[in-house]
Amino acid sequence: MLADIIDVLADPVDGTAMCAADDTWKVLKSESGHSYDVARQGYVTLAGGAGLRYTGDDAKMIAARDTFLSGGHYGPFVEEVSGNVQDVLDDNGISNDDRPVVLENGAGTGYYLAHTLDAIPEARGVGIDVSVPAAKHLAKCHPRVGAVVADAWARLPIRDHSVDAITVIFAPRNAEEFARVLKPGGQVVVLTADTGHLSELRKPLGIIDVERGKVERMIAQAEGHLVPIGEPERVEFTMKLKQEDIAAQIAMSPSARHIHPDVLADRIKSLPTTMDVTARAMITRLGRPE
Repeated sequence: MLADIIDVLADPVDGTAMCAADDTWKVLKSESGHSYDVARQGYVTLAGGAGLRYTGDDAKMIAARDTFLSGGHYGPFVEEVSGNVQDVLDDNGISNDDRPVVLENGAGTGYYLAHTLDAIPEARGVGIDVSVPAAKHLAKCHPRVGAVVADAWARLPIRDHSVDAITVIFAPRNAEEFARVLKPGGQVVVLTADTGHLSELRKPLGIIDVERGKVERMIAQAEGHLVPIGEPERVEFTMKLKQEDIAAQIAMSPSARHIHPDVLADRIKSLPTTMDVTARAMITRLGRPE
């Protein structure tokens, strides 16, 4: 709920503190006088004067994401992300009583964030996504999540030094803004698809493999704002996917935009009824330079 994270939110225009306009929580206002309506689904759009530059995943992609993730196929990814967030909090001596704040950038349906909060009692979650369909899911994914529609590439509507940990799962990264909103000792936990991810599907479906050196480029792009904490770790496992699982996985990804739906459907029908598919990604932890 937004009430749980109001002390973390900031006006996207000038960074001033936010509060509820009244007890109904239908409007948030900032110290500088700007007002932002809370949607009936419970999320709030916090965008600066220029508004949102793009709309993100549409309703079909979000529905496909919800279908695939709810099947538990990415369970090991979830466990690794949650475990790393817990490690970040432990390293900083932060207890559950401190009600730590975990921000997920590009949070989608809130699947990962909800599981992280389940693993860390009393933690509060801020889910940010530019997609309104995603925000509708985010607002109801967990009672301790506040859902915000915002541009990941603009100034985040978050107060300086207010977040204990940030998670980014297959989503955009804004190193400068992450460094600004992190508390001292806070870290970013990034899950990045690695070369060979879903390799068994690439050729039969005609989708491009993950580019090599992705983590190295991410680290280089963060220079001056964030540095690696330890070495990146590979997470790899095998999933047993049915054709409908594969259809949902592809539909939630950018590949769905580049292949005609009829062509993609025919290619999926040509696959075995059930097949083993490799999931492969890297987990990298980043923090501010000392």
